[in-house]
Amino acid sequence: THWKHGGIVGVFGYGGGVIGRYCDQPGMFPGVEHFHTMRVNQPAGKYYTTDYLRQLTKLWDMRGSGMTNMHGATGDIILLGTTTPQLEEVFWELTHNLDQDLGGSGSNLRTPADCLGSSRCEYACYDTNALCHFLTNEYQDELHRPAFPYKFKFKLDGCPNGCVASIARSDMSFIGTWKDNIKIDQDAVNKYIENDAAYPANAGAHKGRDWGPFDIQKEVINLCPTGCMKMDGKELKIDNPNCNRCMHCINVMPRALKIGDV
Repeated sequence: THWKHGGIVGVFGYGGGVIGRYCDQPGMFPGVEHFHTMRVNQPAGKYYTTDYLRQLTKLWDMRGSGMTNMHGATGDIILLGTTTPQLEEVFWELTHNLDQDLGGSGSNLRTPADCLGSSRCEYACYDTNALCHFLTNEYQDELHRPAFPYKFKFKLDGCPNGCVASIARSDMSFIGTWKDNIKIDQDAVNKYIENDAAYPANAGAHKGRDWGPFDIQKEVINLCPTGCMKMDGKELKIDNPNCNRCMHCINVMPRALKIGDV
């Protein structure tokens, strides 16, 4: 492409948060001679008010290109395209009028990101929003003053389903689990086995086509990575000490199996 990466373009007092983008043929494309990207720190769980989003987009329409990415692979609100003279102006508006900080960029700690956690999800094993908020505030220096040889990311999953893909997308993963046994509703297990219409496998997520009758042996027990499950007559038994908390059985039969209490 005709873009060259300019590294970090700082605002006063910060060493990260803005990614320099410069055109390598400014004479041919004077309108995008510089087209910097600003990273804005997303809130825990990515919860916004409509009023905040209106203010942010209004600011970016005035000071930038109006293009955004909600959210980039690294997290953050990504504001795409502005010029160097506008950087301080945007930063002032964000911090003084919107009570909003920049995110991380460059060789520093990137903005921590988390799943919705216990605010919305019954599978969350800890309060991801609270920990994400704490880490963001605790490591402000590391977020804004690059001092590492490479970037470093925290990502927080409330359970092993990994809705923010913390293992694949971060350097330090926080993944919630439980210490006690999976809770089993044996009546519900048999409702799944009997193909009761009120108990669709995978909570009905795969009902777009006819997959045939539900087969607990094929779809759950044989797919257990540690082989810790078996049917004993009409009773499902789990060897919990050998369970690796992969969540597969819970996802397939959510009305019959639940995460532990502790």
